[in-house]
Amino acid sequence: MTDPGVITRVVLLRHGRTTWNAERRMQGRLDPPLDGTGEAQAVEVAPAVAAFKPVVLVCSDQARALQTAITVGEECGLEPRKEPRLRETDVGQWQGLVDTEVEAGWPGGLDRWRSEPAFAPPDGESRVDVAERALPVLRELAGSPEPFAVGDTAVLVAHGGTIGALTCSFLGWPVEHWASLAPLGNCRWSVLEFRIDRWRLAQWGAGA
Repeated sequence: MTDPGVITRVVLLRHGRTTWNAERRMQGRLDPPLDGTGEAQAVEVAPAVAAFKPVVLVCSDQARALQTAITVGEECGLEPRKEPRLRETDVGQWQGLVDTEVEAGWPGGLDRWRSEPAFAPPDGESRVDVAERALPVLRELAGSPEPFAVGDTAVLVAHGGTIGALTCSFLGWPVEHWASLAPLGNCRWSVLEFRIDRWRLAQWGAGA
């Protein structure tokens, strides 16, 4: 991995599909690998991510993100750096359960979790908690570019909940507005760009 210069664009890529994604099973900190569809998604998205010409590649150390990042890195000529702070939301007692099981055990809990960023599953993390641990990773990479700066691109491969929390918190959105972002699909990405005098959301939910 080369040392980045001034980073003025960050591509936040969600990992490819796992069997648990297909089953609507809560993964959280559990670590299922990519399934065949997820592996194919990573192969398909890699050239599109390489087209951004990234100079640094960082990923969650969970298997589904790391596998995706390795495939992307092979296309980009970069070795991914594993970063535990980019792990997915810890959903506590909900981990390993499908959504109907969560609803049966905690009626209304899923709706609160999806609409209230400060709400945490039992023994788990809220989206606000996720942002607090993951945001330093993005700030360490992005820094504070000078006005009108044109610099390099970094790619972060992580998880849907983590990317959503990172995007909203990095841009300074009020917490009550975080739920306005649509869920990010597998191997879809968000792009943050520094333009003129501030960081902006340039893309959300883009794909190959």
